Amino acid sequence: MFDSRREFIFGDVRPFAQCHASALVETPEASVLAAWFGGTREGESDVGIWAASRRAAASKKRDGPPGENWEAPRCIAKISEEPHWNPVLYSLNPNGEELALQFKVGSSIRSWVTYLARSFDGGESWHEAQPLELADHDSTRAPAARGGRGAVRNAPVRLSSGDWLAGASTETWKRWDAFFDRSADGVKHWRATPLVPLDRSSFAGKGLIQPTLWESLPGRVHALFRSTDGRIYRSDSEDDGHSFDAAYPLDLPNNNSGLDVARLRNGCLALVCNPVSGNWAERTPLSILFSWDNGKSWPRRIDLEDEPGEFSYPAIIATGPEGDDLSLTYTWNRRRIAYISLSADEIPADPNERT
Repeated sequence: MFDSRREFIFGDVRPFAQCHASALVETPEASVLAAWFGGTREGESDVGIWAASRRAAASKKRDGPPGENWEAPRCIAKISEEPHWNPVLYSLNPNGEELALQFKVGSSIRSWVTYLARSFDGGESWHEAQPLELADHDSTRAPAARGGRGAVRNAPVRLSSGDWLAGASTETWKRWDAFFDRSADGVKHWRATPLVPLDRSSFAGKGLIQPTLWESLPGRVHALFRSTDGRIYRSDSEDDGHSFDAAYPLDLPNNNSGLDVARLRNGCLALVCNPVSGNWAERTPLSILFSWDNGKSWPRRIDLEDEPGEFSYPAIIATGPEGDDLSLTYTWNRRRIAYISLSADEIPADPNERT
């Protein structure tokens, strides 16, 4: 277990009872900003979007008191007396000063409205959030303006073409579907792709949601999905993410809980998830799996948490000047948000690489 590497962003003295669904982005001076939703409990009207910045000169110690390396949590978005959900952070420019925040507002998933706010000072302050600007809101072919439009849980990626692609999904009481929203600037005019095809003839449960994305080569885009079928599913695009092939299962268990992937500059993929099979199965352990063949195999694994409890909804990003370090956050028993960083020399080596 990685207890010695874990930091808590805050301790038990906090302005909310529960917290969940963290996001993470790198900011200037090699720091990071984390966001999550917090309130009485998930789905309550007092739930808002909270954030904290890791101090640029933070201690290297990982066994200090909770919050030692972090600024105090602050509420950065609470636009109505409705529950807020699933913050997503991403940087609109290379130095991390111009950031975007997407989040959902609504009493139920089907009623969610996606909001977007911007920061021009690395997350120190935020302009007033506005509903996500959709380019297809009046199209009968596009998913409805309400629901999981935009980045539903994981950060969008900027493609080699310059466009932004966000993993999106819709959830009804009997069916889940995944698709992607596309924008030229990562802010406005989001347009939905067709739904990701899925053969439901032998598929168990409602479907796929909450895609996480990476680009392996210019124009070649890949996605992994949370699934009700007990396994992680994958889909691939050869046309810069305009359309995706039929989703197919991987030999990786999934407990119908969130997952995220980051691609390091050397091509290594780091997938953080609960490698547990079964619909609504336990959310422990929480692990990082590593692939050096574009996700065909995942031969290395680090267990971050393996005790009883809930360790879930992780976010992971490549960090550092060379993009070969990792930082991640996750829900720790709904009471705290945990943070772990790995430097390049702490990441497992490719087992097929000759030394």
